[in-house]
Amino acid sequence: MFRFEKLDVWQKAIAFADEVYSLTRGFPAEERFGLTSQMRRAAVSVSSNIAEGSSRVSDADYARFIEIGYGSALEVVSEAFVARRQGFLSEDNFRQLYANAEEISRMMSGLRASLLKS
Repeated sequence: MFRFEKLDVWQKAIAFADEVYSLTRGFPAEERFGLTSQMRRAAVSVSSNIAEGSSRVSDADYARFIEIGYGSALEVVSEAFVARRQGFLSEDNFRQLYANAEEISRMMSGLRASLLKS
């Protein structure tokens, strides 16, 4: 088992990506190369950066990857606002996605802070 697999935040980030994939399946076909692709890539980037950062030698480098993943989570939130305004996401789905992004963001902030303390 790799170091990152033990992290709750990585496991939640994987579930977050699953959620984004599921929600974007309902987007219009013409969004396949637009908002659908962008949201999916950003969502996958969250867990990918947690994993990649865990391989770094220094905690400062690891923290930098956590920052990048944090930014990707916020990117999904911004794109979800657009999707909701375009009628691609229901209010309930938007709120759930937003809440999950908030939770992951808080967890990533805590991980980053603990890495920078050491």
